[in-house]
Amino acid sequence: MSNIIAHIRLTRPANIITAIADILAGAAISGGLIFYSNAVDWGSIGWLVLSTIGLYGGGVAFNDVFDAELDKVERPERPIPSGKASVKSAAAMAFLLLLIGVWAAWQVSLHAAFLAFSVAVLAVVYDAWGKHQSFLGPINMGLCRAGNLLLGMSLVQGAWKEFWFIALIPLLYVAAITMVSRGEVHGKNTSALKGGAFIYGSIILFIFVVAYLYNDHWWESLPFLVLLAAFIFPPLLKALQHQEPALIGKSVKAAVLSLIIVNATLAAAFAGWLVALVILLLLPISLLMAKAFAVT
Repeated sequence: MSNIIAHIRLTRPANIITAIADILAGAAISGGLIFYSNAVDWGSIGWLVLSTIGLYGGGVAFNDVFDAELDKVERPERPIPSGKASVKSAAAMAFLLLLIGVWAAWQVSLHAAFLAFSVAVLAVVYDAWGKHQSFLGPINMGLCRAGNLLLGMSLVQGAWKEFWFIALIPLLYVAAITMVSRGEVHGKNTSALKGGAFIYGSIILFIFVVAYLYNDHWWESLPFLVLLAAFIFPPLLKALQHQEPALIGKSVKAAVLSLIIVNATLAAAFAGWLVALVILLLLPISLLMAKAFAVT
């Protein structure tokens, strides 16, 4: 049983919930998730949710596979260096999860399968190479999230042609998280923390403008924007003030879990507050799981 739990830990269950929120937000942006419509394709949404579970779980598991030697020094408590999971078993599980992710997307459309395959490749590239690149690494990680949001949009054929630019939001947001997280082990990361704060602020403004332009009831997104700011800025400012690894880690954790709020806000901008509220309900689930499983 301990070995099974160790392998589950490798998939970062709390983070997977945030990936599911990507799919639901993408579906809402595409016009395929409006609760008062009878045209919602719940079957396809289910396949896309399964796809993102496989893609995210496999991607982060491969991260620990590639970091096995480094984690022996920096994070010996993780499943592989602690001996609770082997590199071979973790790699096999990660590959299987990615395969499931692509296969599940294929049940929706060839376009969805292509997006899923692209996300899988980007995730492995990041794990093996991208994370070591100071400039391209954050962009690489951000592209994974952008692809995940586009995967949700694939619910409605051709929707990405009109709304592709919305994928810039998770791209920039996750790039900022990746940049900030580099001080999680050793601290002293002033420039990255300031850069992250600037990007977070820009994203909040970007979402507000999108909501104003695409929804007559744009004010429905305002409570979600306030909640987003309340989640990410206090721990980030505290980390910036003290420059301690533990505080930077808490800032990263808050930003990762706040991806659900980002998605809820985007859903409010395109599909109204009710869809956004349903997505936001994933947050307490993710927070609860974060108490049992590591986020970063």
